[in-house]
Amino acid sequence: MKIAAFNVQRLGWDKVNNQDVRDNIIKIVSQYSVVVLLEVTDQSDPAMPRLLKHLNEYGDNKRNPYGMLCSEPLGPEGHKQKFVYFYRKKEVQIKDKYQYRGNAVITRKPFAVLLNCLNTVVQDLVLIPVHITPSNAEAELNALHDVVEVVRKKWKKDNIMILGDFNAAGDYLSMEQKETLLISSAPYRWLIGDDVHTMTKNNIHAYDRIVVYEERMLEAIVPDSAKAYNFKRELNLTVEEALSVSDHYPVEVELEEKPEVKTEVELEVKLMVEQMRKLELMVKLMVEQMRKLELMVKQEVEPEVELMVKLMVEQMRKLDLMVKQEVEPEVELMVEQMRKLELMVKQEVEPEVELMVEQKAQRKRNPEKTSTRGRPQAAQKKKAGPAAKKGKGV
Repeated sequence: MKIAAFNVQRLGWDKVNNQDVRDNIIKIVSQYSVVVLLEVTDQSDPAMPRLLKHLNEYGDNKRNPYGMLCSEPLGPEGHKQKFVYFYRKKEVQIKDKYQYRGNAVITRKPFAVLLNCLNTVVQDLVLIPVHITPSNAEAELNALHDVVEVVRKKWKKDNIMILGDFNAAGDYLSMEQKETLLISSAPYRWLIGDDVHTMTKNNIHAYDRIVVYEERMLEAIVPDSAKAYNFKRELNLTVEEALSVSDHYPVEVELEEKPEVKTEVELEVKLMVEQMRKLELMVKLMVEQMRKLELMVKQEVEPEVELMVKLMVEQMRKLDLMVKQEVEPEVELMVEQMRKLELMVKQEVEPEVELMVEQKAQRKRNPEKTSTRGRPQAAQKKKAGPAAKKGKGV
């Protein structure tokens, strides 16, 4: 869960009514679960409700809307300002609020809130926003220790975060002065270092800071999450466009989320999802292996197959050539011999066959004219037999 403080530099009706400026402010605010706006100069209250309306009409904010909490106008006459909280109602509940009215050294008295954070390791969190007067920075910063003690006594909570425009750099506070502050040593921890640029201009000073109280609160912070949000770079704005929003960048930090308490069914679903992810990973791995295998086949096997095919084609060509050179002449010779044999048969054998056929046909037509060596001559001899016998008896 991200928390931020943002000095929006004289935020009032003019900026909220300017669509380009308003849209950029909304994009910045939408980064956070809780953000406290500083230097809100709107006194008659029309600007902030309108900003909230447009904020909740933007993107996912429709499903996860913001609530708003404003302080009373604070500070000297003619320079009064308000602290305004925007918080996601599904993630944060405001349990209590407290307007500090103690130490007169502080010009703009902090407007503290006690939050119930629904999804973080820190359940109850105290926020103390500040906008320190530059000309009296050292005294006001020292007075913050008194604010912390009052709040601790009131709510009996040590999970405390001080955030906002400290003016704790440059001409307003030297390094020597900073080191002697009551809030510069334990149990306080400064999360925004001196080398962080928190201004949109070419200004290397870290005016805006986040400070937490006690080690336990420090342990609830996501490591290295405290930083300035450079919206000029992130929203791709020109220097002029960035300055039309503010001369400050927001400073932000993220709280660790608490371990989720799951029902048995939710745990089973989570396990199934995890198994599906593993299966998906295995499938991806198999696909990758198949691609590698395919590539290997193309690089290694296909060339060998191609070579074998080329070799077979070459052998077929050689065989075809051999057939043409050796077998075909033999076949042609055999064909020629067959033709000669056929011609010889026609010239010599066929006439003989035709003659024999003709003779056989003639014998069938004239059996009496056959040769004496045939059956008719034998018949004549048989008829003459009895006569010869008769004469011999005389």
